[in-house]
Amino acid sequence: GGSFLIAGPGWRGETPAGITKAVYCETELAMGIVRTQLYNPGDLETVKQIQAQYAVQPLSTFLGEPAPQPAPAINFPKPLTPVTQRTSLDFFKLLNFYLQFAPPHPSEQELMARFATIRVGAGRPFDVDKLTPETRQAIEAGMADAWAEADRLKQQAATGKLSSGDIFGTRAFLKNNYAYRMLAAALGIYGNTKEEAMYPVYYTDSTGRPLNGANRYILHFAPGQLPPVHAFWSLTMYEQPASLLVANPIDRYLLNSTMLPDLNRDDDGGITLLIQNESPGQAREANWLPAPTGPFSVVMRLYWPQAAALEGKWQNPPLERMEE
Repeated sequence: GGSFLIAGPGWRGETPAGITKAVYCETELAMGIVRTQLYNPGDLETVKQIQAQYAVQPLSTFLGEPAPQPAPAINFPKPLTPVTQRTSLDFFKLLNFYLQFAPPHPSEQELMARFATIRVGAGRPFDVDKLTPETRQAIEAGMADAWAEADRLKQQAATGKLSSGDIFGTRAFLKNNYAYRMLAAALGIYGNTKEEAMYPVYYTDSTGRPLNGANRYILHFAPGQLPPVHAFWSLTMYEQPASLLVANPIDRYLLNSTMLPDLNRDDDGGITLLIQNESPGQAREANWLPAPTGPFSVVMRLYWPQAAALEGKWQNPPLERMEE
């Protein structure tokens, strides 16, 4: 526990007494996610009591001082869809808007100077009609190249050649590897460093075929081979390409380690999870993770992973398609 100070790039004060740690953000817009572990469904009231003790407040309130003038309201532009952001030059209008809240890092001064030649910069208008045909064609080609590289890296992540530990982390860890940073933002923008969590992702089955709810799948953990964690693990279903949770008749969106006492065991003590659109029958529903009717992905999360996972001694099992 403790009190943590979150400060933006323009803050120049001294860390006051009573602050456990100061966290400095490079941008003026930031998000904090607080996770509270639920050990079992019956423990929910305890979690609510713990969460009721969390408080987010301005520094002035913490210090008992008068509040400064509030920041002006921000009229946020409408975001692009996952499909249109790949090709629409309106992406650069959004980029220029958000660059107002992201002072350039010293290592990116030269890069921002280059961007300025194509009308990219904090708060600048980006008028597509004022671009020369050659410049517009080059920008569109650059966007296509970037997404092609992201798709290539995504495939590496799907086959295990690239791990979440490679693409999530601080600037000090990733430096200016923009391809990895883009992939991390596209796949899971709030990912943690590998010491905090690991995220094996399933986009394809064990033979490389894209996952689709028209088929049935199993994920088998041999005895003693459940995800090795100090905290907990989970397996969550996402409809694609929207990457949203999937409505289903039993209101189940994930399976996790808190459910272990209720899961059916194999004869040898292992656990087989059933991933499919239709119910496998009431007797087997404890192990069922409902899928949509079409494309989907599944994300495994290991919170506070043990050394076996961090060192690669434990590998997540393949997702196997059941042949009809």
